[in-house]
Amino acid sequence: MIVFRYLSREVLLTLSAVSAVLLVIIMSGRFIKYLAQAASGALDPGSLFLIMGFRLPGFLQLILPLGLFLGILLAYGRLYLDSEMTVLSATGMSQQRLFRITLFPATLVALVVAWLSLSLSPQGANQFQLLINQQDAMTEFDTLVPGRFQALRDGSRVTYTEQLSDDRINLGGVFITQKNLSSDTKKDRGISVLVAEKGRQEINPDGNRYLILENGYRYDGKPGQADYRAIKYDTYGVLLPKPEVSDEVTDRDAMPTASLLGSDDIRARTELQWRLSLPLLVFIVTLMAVPLSRVNPRQGRFLKLLPAILLYMAYLTILISARSALEKGKIPPTLGLWWVHSIFLAIGLGLLYWEPLRLKLASRRSVLEVARG
Repeated sequence: MIVFRYLSREVLLTLSAVSAVLLVIIMSGRFIKYLAQAASGALDPGSLFLIMGFRLPGFLQLILPLGLFLGILLAYGRLYLDSEMTVLSATGMSQQRLFRITLFPATLVALVVAWLSLSLSPQGANQFQLLINQQDAMTEFDTLVPGRFQALRDGSRVTYTEQLSDDRINLGGVFITQKNLSSDTKKDRGISVLVAEKGRQEINPDGNRYLILENGYRYDGKPGQADYRAIKYDTYGVLLPKPEVSDEVTDRDAMPTASLLGSDDIRARTELQWRLSLPLLVFIVTLMAVPLSRVNPRQGRFLKLLPAILLYMAYLTILISARSALEKGKIPPTLGLWWVHSIFLAIGLGLLYWEPLRLKLASRRSVLEVARG
């Protein structure tokens, strides 16, 4: 029992440290991406941390299996270097028994990953898509930042204001340029430039929103041609797009697991198999990590680390490729993703039983040589 607690604690502590580092790295990269979108006006800066919270379960369901794999390699590798594992082996600790002990922390991780992949991650993805739908429904004035040019997603209009009130109603020093496209042929009919000393947003009872500009000019024409038209105005009204928030969730990873059960749609069946594959992945990588963690103290703890990581990446890459092929109908649904797990399960069993089998064969060879001599 003491050895069981000791080994489990070493694996879980290393798992936590490795997973925390990986999570910080991945979250930092994604946060920088969303921060750039917020700086360009595509996202509301106030929703960044909410977005990261919704995306967290999806990150963790992929990080935890890798963290467990590296945790076993590093924790047991240190025990081999410090000759602690040699002492345990002398007391009867075989690779198979070590694997059975490691199944306890692996089962805890598998349960957490199952909870994330089957329940929490789809809920987070659902809330993330609803939030993105709300962001898409916002006009450029909802995310406008004073002193910065703000472009629509399709690039048809660019807006600039020097001043903006806290309630985002009144603007000062307004500049707007937009492309004039033909409604039927979508051909470029030049650009229009609006400048005004000030402006304000008005919302009619019917829900239509207008930008009312005061004391400014409008310029119409095509770049490179000298046929511009200039109009001075005291008041000019611009109809703003009416925001429409969609409640429809189309991403497969945002669908509840219950709705995937019994579905005949190949994409839904693929998504269900993917969610079930992640907890199964935990046990198979544990099976591979235990024998791969065995190192010679003279060789160093990192000798097998790179090949082990390459083996894990091959497993995950083939699994993702099989998922894509299954969605496209290139793999029979009955075969699904299970053939990938079967291959690496066989590899893990081979790694686990190869060393005892080799020692057994070497012992028999020695006995035969002694008998012949």
